[in-house]
Amino acid sequence: MRITGGKARGIQLSAPKGRATRPATDQMRESVFSYLGAGLKGARVADCFAGTGAYGLEALSRGARGGLFVENSPEVVSCLQANLAAVAKSCELKTIEAWQILPQKVYALNHRHGPFDLIFLDPPYAMIESKIVAIFSENITPIAAPNARICLELPGDLVLTFPDWECLRRLGKSGKDRPSVAVYQRKKTTAQS
Repeated sequence: MRITGGKARGIQLSAPKGRATRPATDQMRESVFSYLGAGLKGARVADCFAGTGAYGLEALSRGARGGLFVENSPEVVSCLQANLAAVAKSCELKTIEAWQILPQKVYALNHRHGPFDLIFLDPPYAMIESKIVAIFSENITPIAAPNARICLELPGDLVLTFPDWECLRRLGKSGKDRPSVAVYQRKKTTAQS
């Protein structure tokens, strides 16, 4: 697993041994970031259920100005810290103060943590159907900037809708337990059109 583009392209990311994480594949991240394009420059990013930090670190490498990694496993957080240090060094950042690791559950996020222009959600597949709608509404929407895009990794056979949000694009494969990413943005109201 490596950074696929930007200043830190090629940097290897480490992951804890075992199945504690399910990192996004290089190919999936390349597809997502190709779709997001130049909109990353200067963006504030939140990587929720961060694991190794692959999505947020990819954004850092490609020009995001700061962000937050949310991960509650102590073992995974230590791995994420090492990955952040390696990518920041490759990007020649003098300080990583703009990039914070929040060692807690996503359920604790609220409006004080935001706003973010780009939010990545890569939750365990086992919890998506039962909990992601509540998390999206109660924890993610409050930290999203008005024009934020939210990238949710989920099984390819699952279609999710959220009040006041629309799916702009679906990337990846269809089928049970095959990874895909749905990119959401707030629905435009008549006043915004």
